[in-house]
Amino acid sequence: MQLARIDGVVVATVCHPSMGRYRTVICQPLNAAGEAEGPPVLAVDPHGAALHQQVLYTTDGSATRELVGDEHSPLRNLICAIVDPVAPAA
Repeated sequence: MQLARIDGVVVATVCHPSMGRYRTVICQPLNAAGEAEGPPVLAVDPHGAALHQQVLYTTDGSATRELVGDEHSPLRNLICAIVDPVAPAA
């Protein structure tokens, strides 16, 4: 699993049929310090993460294809969890 920040939502008029039920988001991978690391990736978001929220995503394509119910889906990345913000110490 990889930590990432939601940077946008993908909107397409024509797409693979497996991409119609869940929204696809743009995720910017983050390092342990919370800084951007590497190029952005697309991921299926069944949880409804908000813009700029931190999430955990997996690159397990078989889990993504199982979620969308299509073994021929081009989708590979899947949002697994939304990360709660940490409150500052008092």
